[in-house]
Amino acid sequence: MDRVAVFVDAGYLFAQGSIELCGTKLARGEITLDHDAVTAKLKTFAEAASKLPLLRICWYDGTSQGPTSQHITLAGQTNVKVRLGFVNSQGQQKGVDSLIVTDMITLARNGAMAECVLLSGDEDLRVGVQQAQEYGVRVHLLGIKPARGSQSLFLLHEADVTHEWDASDIGSFLQCSPHQEPGSASSEHVGTPDSQGVAASLEDVARQVADEVPKSEIAALVGSIRQTNLRPRDKDAKLLAMSGRVLGKDLDSSQKSKVRAAFLSALEDRLN
Repeated sequence: MDRVAVFVDAGYLFAQGSIELCGTKLARGEITLDHDAVTAKLKTFAEAASKLPLLRICWYDGTSQGPTSQHITLAGQTNVKVRLGFVNSQGQQKGVDSLIVTDMITLARNGAMAECVLLSGDEDLRVGVQQAQEYGVRVHLLGIKPARGSQSLFLLHEADVTHEWDASDIGSFLQCSPHQEPGSASSEHVGTPDSQGVAASLEDVARQVADEVPKSEIAALVGSIRQTNLRPRDKDAKLLAMSGRVLGKDLDSSQKSKVRAAFLSALEDRLN
């Protein structure tokens, strides 16, 4: 099939993108991603480089607590497929490379793509490049400046064509954000509030955590919560932990339900 597929290693994109833009590797919470802009940029680049229409963008990331609001939003984008590995206790991504290699080989073997764009730097992906090429697929390796310093030399040598994005490219969809830790001692209500105070305190916590969610991710997250009544585990854990610190005790089932409902309500308020 005369199509081009895109394979994005999100770990590489965020790590090297923040270094190129900000001079240092930032935590995910300190980087804002414009979902529409990144998918449009990848589509435009892939089609221009290959002179072929897009098959899809495959976005690979690791997670220790299930899909985040960012994953949920990206998964709802047109022509985007999100594939998740996991992050271990040392903060290392596991299973992501194998997902990329498997998908590259499968699409190549099935004739679903004639060319592909790989945005990554990991040498472990070289076997995927080699086997895709054996099925006749041309591989464009896309790196982030300085590509020679951020990508495996063997991976660079294996690719058919190499490309490099600099700060002007990355800055069109990534932005560095100052780190702000919600729920600091200055903003929490410490003590043993009465029942009315408990409700107010839980609403304050819910608003703080809801304010963490980038505006571009709210609509998809609200839709997901309404359908499944499940919140991303990272946000839910923060809700319960912050609420417990505010109240000075573990939450009972009723209080958990209240803070979760307040979180959804706070998200919905931000949509208006």
